[in-house]
Amino acid sequence: MPKKKSEPLLGAHVSTAGGLVTAFDRAEKLGIDTFQLFVKNNKQWFATQEITEADANAFRARRKRWGKQGPLVAHGCYLLNLGASDAKIQETSRQSFWNELTRANALGVEYFVFHPGSHGGSGEESAITNFVKAINWIHERTPGYKTKTVLEGTAGQGSAVGQKFEHLAMIMSKVKDPDRMAVCLDTCHLFAAGYDLRTPDVWEKTFDEFGSKVGFEKLVCIHTNDSKKGLASHGDRHEHIGKGEIGIGGFRLLMNDARLAHIPKILETPKDEAMTEDFENLAVLKRLML
Repeated sequence: MPKKKSEPLLGAHVSTAGGLVTAFDRAEKLGIDTFQLFVKNNKQWFATQEITEADANAFRARRKRWGKQGPLVAHGCYLLNLGASDAKIQETSRQSFWNELTRANALGVEYFVFHPGSHGGSGEESAITNFVKAINWIHERTPGYKTKTVLEGTAGQGSAVGQKFEHLAMIMSKVKDPDRMAVCLDTCHLFAAGYDLRTPDVWEKTFDEFGSKVGFEKLVCIHTNDSKKGLASHGDRHEHIGKGEIGIGGFRLLMNDARLAHIPKILETPKDEAMTEDFENLAVLKRLML
């Protein structure tokens, strides 16, 4: 496998408790070059307060003082379901997405990552059709936005869509403005969906398939998580690096794949308020670099 040619962009999902700008304080403490955050409460459809021009300016100024070159990633609300056939859920999801994308764009966040949703019994094709219509609707109402909408592959839990590379490719091929979209992979989701990552042979098979069906040029972020559940279990349960079913070998391959060297690798593993586990997981990833 090719050796890495540059230092990787390592990061973590950081809390914004105390205000959005406090995310930078935590990032500085961790010594990371990129991070993910929620731009509002992730368990509510809509923010209780809008982002003012002063808020946005303060965030951008704090980022400048942070001084890192890595991109910022916002993660979408967990309630979003743009694949839904139910009219009320579909409309609320669209409005919530629109609002959240607007917040990310105001802050200058490069990527807005979200799950494609679930079909709820109507079938994968129906969910993908609904999703494409919703994204086109949102993009039509947000011309000029610089924040990209980033589709995250899923573990395939329940009736979720997005667990197959074919799903991601189909969505990309059907949206009216594909240049506004990109892809995020999650190592836990990949493994739980049935894409093995544990040895060099299966690693190459998985990423060769990704390259041929989706394309590395579309990949902008990797959520870097081990899996509590087994291969093809469809269980979305994150574990600390090397302590789950993927194991340390898979993450050694991740950290030394030259095709992924420039892609932000962001932890979404469990943590305490002191971010103790983030420090530990970041150290493990760094030690795996050859």
